[in-house]
Amino acid sequence: MTRPRMQRTRWNRRLLASTRGRILALLRTEHRTVNELAAALRLTDNAVRAQLLSLERDGLIQQHGIRRGKRKPHAAYGLSDEAENIFPKAYGVVLNDLVTVISRRFTPRVMRSVMKELGRAVAREHVDRLKGLGRHERIKAALDQLHDLGGAAQFVEIDGNKFIHGRNGCPLAAVTANHPEACLIVEALLSSLIGIPVKKCCEYGEKPRCCFELGR
Repeated sequence: MTRPRMQRTRWNRRLLASTRGRILALLRTEHRTVNELAAALRLTDNAVRAQLLSLERDGLIQQHGIRRGKRKPHAAYGLSDEAENIFPKAYGVVLNDLVTVISRRFTPRVMRSVMKELGRAVAREHVDRLKGLGRHERIKAALDQLHDLGGAAQFVEIDGNKFIHGRNGCPLAAVTANHPEACLIVEALLSSLIGIPVKKCCEYGEKPRCCFELGR
């Protein structure tokens, strides 16, 4: 790791351990108002506003709409695209370089097979403890595993179809921009943990979005 990258990593760690980092962690899961952040952190509204002002000045958060309050509307805050780079990611740069090297040696078909096998390997150490659990319990365990890997996701149902949607956090964000086939790692991981077929339906581009549809 180069010196600038090491310094950046240390700075990220210090930030995440601070009050500003706790605010970022809360905003990573959902948009929140000043009052909601103050209640979660047990701080005064003014203390939270000061932190938000600093984070907004650094380009790490931005306003995301207005929510109705008892007396007046409240601004809701969420992470900026830049803020996602602060959070630790599973594999990170090393995995990106590894996938690049492998992709030069194998055909696309073999690459897809390798990605799926890697996902199953990551899931293997957790599968035994999930035996006997119901479907929703296994889905929750899968979401917890994604969180442990540096991602943030939620389970949603839309018109009878079931999905796992990313929430400002892909555990493989450092890889998928150059190698979208890496999403097959998460696809296979989720399929193994939940015990049903899972199909990736991720969106790529300027604002990538994780999406996995659960089979019936």
